[in-house]
Amino acid sequence: MIEFELDLKRGNFQLQASLNSEASVIGLFGPSGSGKSTLLSLLTGSLQPQHGRILVDGRCLLDTARRINIPVHQRRIGMVYQEGRLFPHLNVRHNLSYGLQLLKPAQRRFKLDDIVALLELGPLLEQRPRQLSGGEQQRVALGRALLAAPQLLLLDEPMAALDDRLKAQILPFLRRIKDETGVPMLYVSHALHEILTLTQHIAVMQAGRLLAHGDAYEVLGTEHVLPLTQSLGLENLLKLQLLPSPQESGCSVALCGQQQVVLPWVDAVAGCEVAVVIPASSIALAKQRIEGISIQNQLHGTIRAIRTHDQRALLSIDVGAELLVEITEKSRQDMDLQCGDSVCCLFKTQAIRLLGHQRKA
Repeated sequence: MIEFELDLKRGNFQLQASLNSEASVIGLFGPSGSGKSTLLSLLTGSLQPQHGRILVDGRCLLDTARRINIPVHQRRIGMVYQEGRLFPHLNVRHNLSYGLQLLKPAQRRFKLDDIVALLELGPLLEQRPRQLSGGEQQRVALGRALLAAPQLLLLDEPMAALDDRLKAQILPFLRRIKDETGVPMLYVSHALHEILTLTQHIAVMQAGRLLAHGDAYEVLGTEHVLPLTQSLGLENLLKLQLLPSPQESGCSVALCGQQQVVLPWVDAVAGCEVAVVIPASSIALAKQRIEGISIQNQLHGTIRAIRTHDQRALLSIDVGAELLVEITEKSRQDMDLQCGDSVCCLFKTQAIRLLGHQRKA
């Protein structure tokens, strides 16, 4: 769906990035200053490379060798930034319809009413941006970008300015866009769990280089990317099914495969899907279940892969879902852990962060 080879030099910074992917959603992951936003500017055409080419769904947007350079306004690339960047003098309805009015009827892909329904914007249509919360502004920005009928939607850390509560509100809408519109997306974030909410396909950047792309758990274990994982903060995203739980206990219980996980209290009915985040470094390993311990969660699993770097060991463990666990290499050696071994993954309920929930269809 997207293919590019780009070479840009500006002062002391050089970007050299190449990617060819059929994934409908790609998560662009990397530390601050690695060139993620610069890459998006090259894709939109607001920044010009010295050399390169860009194809989206087979349509050539840029080819410096053939002197092809489609102008920004004709590239049909939607862009959503950290801030909504809405027109302050227009209400929500007119912000949404701005891009729609610039298209000929034959070019329009979505109807205003459909996007309003998709993003639940009906009660906000007559309000001005200053009357909206940060999460509401981002939903309007998403709607405006979709109504411009993009061939590709670029999202540059769209939740970086939101707190966890608002992030939990926005993530389900991003999943809806992915599932219901079919618009390819390139989602930029330095928060891995946000990316994994949308896609397992990631591309990792560092210092202007695109180091690797593909399945997230395979990419994170490659020798070029593994040194980055400590500074980036590896997190697991698990989608669990909520079980009936008494509120007076102060905790909820959910299923991960066939095993139970004790969560902070979730105000939702049984059967809902709950998305949770668990840092890889917050999980301890034991060779068997431990009795007489306050840690509530002890999931049995099988080690599927082990990668090591700089006295750190990153283990991929199948517990009914894939779980990344980060321990010291000394611990791994002392326990003589090998691929195929059965282990118990231990983590506190307090280590779990809730992202939100939705009723299962």
